[in-house]
Amino acid sequence: MAAPALLPTEGSRVLAILAHPDDAEFLCGGTIARLVEEGYEVHYLLVTRGEKGSDDPEMTAARLAEIREHEQRKAAFALGVQSVTFLEGYVDGEVEVTLTLRRELVWHVRKLRPNVVLTFDPWKKDEPHPDHRAVGMCTLDALACARGRMYFPEQLVDGTGPHRVKDIYYFSTDRPNHWVDITSVIDKKIAALRCHACQMLNFDPEEYIRRKGSQAGAEHKYKYAEMFHRAVF
Repeated sequence: MAAPALLPTEGSRVLAILAHPDDAEFLCGGTIARLVEEGYEVHYLLVTRGEKGSDDPEMTAARLAEIREHEQRKAAFALGVQSVTFLEGYVDGEVEVTLTLRRELVWHVRKLRPNVVLTFDPWKKDEPHPDHRAVGMCTLDALACARGRMYFPEQLVDGTGPHRVKDIYYFSTDRPNHWVDITSVIDKKIAALRCHACQMLNFDPEEYIRRKGSQAGAEHKYKYAEMFHRAVF
């Protein structure tokens, strides 16, 4: 079965809006690898640096933030991602659906002007991480505002104008309606995940990623796949 195209034919720029380092590689890294191979331009926007993601009693939040930012940039480079941007002032585990975050996301969407956005499904049942829910919902709210000139008009300077994103693809979803065959890039996804060394101290992701990819692909007879809920604006 031929793999479906992820993007509309008239668009070639993708923005992944993420809560923490390693979110993209775990949840949509195969899709990102395929898009880059097919000539698409992919960018990351991260809300936090994941500075609470350690149980090491000797680790500090400031040091971990530096480590995780470095590892995220390395992983993104391995997949061919064009840029990685971190927001400032948001704390791992404390991200909320706020007007301040929405405004920042609107500004980045208007500046980058992506055709497609990838983010968390905020309606996933039993999603355990509050940051994932908040980032997904704030992203949706931001896309609704980014296209209207009356929203945050102070941003509309120096040639920056409203921007309408054509499609949003929610990853980490329990209501999939779009599958991407990642069989040809599964090794790239695994290699990118291994760049997040501080998160893999007692865990090698290969078995987990192959198992989850196999489960996702079974319905469409893909050896490995990633699932999304696609919404067209």
